[in-house]
Amino acid sequence: MATPAAGRPTALRVEPTPMARRALGVSGVVAVLLLWWGLTFGATPESRVISPVLLPSPLEVLRGLPSLFTERALIESIAATLKRVISGFGLAVLVGVPLGIVAGAYRRFDAATTPLSLFARNVPVAVLIPLTILWFGIDELQKTMFIFIATMPFVFHDAARAVGGVHQRYVETAETLGASPWQVLSKVLVPLAMPGIYSSLRSLFGLAFGYIMLAELVNAEHGLGYLLMTSQRRGLNEHIFAILLLIGLLAFSIDRVLLFFERGLFPHREAAE
Repeated sequence: MATPAAGRPTALRVEPTPMARRALGVSGVVAVLLLWWGLTFGATPESRVISPVLLPSPLEVLRGLPSLFTERALIESIAATLKRVISGFGLAVLVGVPLGIVAGAYRRFDAATTPLSLFARNVPVAVLIPLTILWFGIDELQKTMFIFIATMPFVFHDAARAVGGVHQRYVETAETLGASPWQVLSKVLVPLAMPGIYSSLRSLFGLAFGYIMLAELVNAEHGLGYLLMTSQRRGLNEHIFAILLLIGLLAFSIDRVLLFFERGLFPHREAAE
């Protein structure tokens, strides 16, 4: 197999400039929109490549947006969804991160909890819907606890791996200087692991945002998942795609905000885009 000449750059793993990265991202979005427009172009359903029953056109989706605000309480649904996600995921962080730090610092505790963590992370999330209904009823508490139970094992696992990934030489250096176990944990392990923990939480928040759509199918007066279900029942396909686009834009915006704080909190560490 031929190998590239020494010093000659290849396309593999070449990092584009920030300007080129943004341009490529925009071009990808534009390409998808053009494909969508082409597949749904036509004055009548018969003249289109894909029927509007299956895929409405971009213009039809835009025309359906005003009624989502004026007739279907979109703002209230966005607020309800965010409240549920933040409360459930916030509880998972409050419980999972400290337990994960302990597991990463104390190998025996990690060994005792690893089988439980592995089991919890592989339970199908849909199974938690009837379980949380049985335990917490069908009101708001059920939705909060659903997000908590669904995401806490992942928060715990990633926090433990971040602390466990801190190189042993930092621990040995601190112990050589006379640091106590608590000082090693609080002054060495936690600060060095915190960038990895934060980056993990940023990704897991997106996971929680997707999970809440399942919980909002049960006894919800507002919520983006509730709007999707009722749109499907009423045959409002343009609303379904409009809500999906709004969910994507909302999730992207939240991720950008979290990325902004990540860069401010950990300027020494390059945050993943």
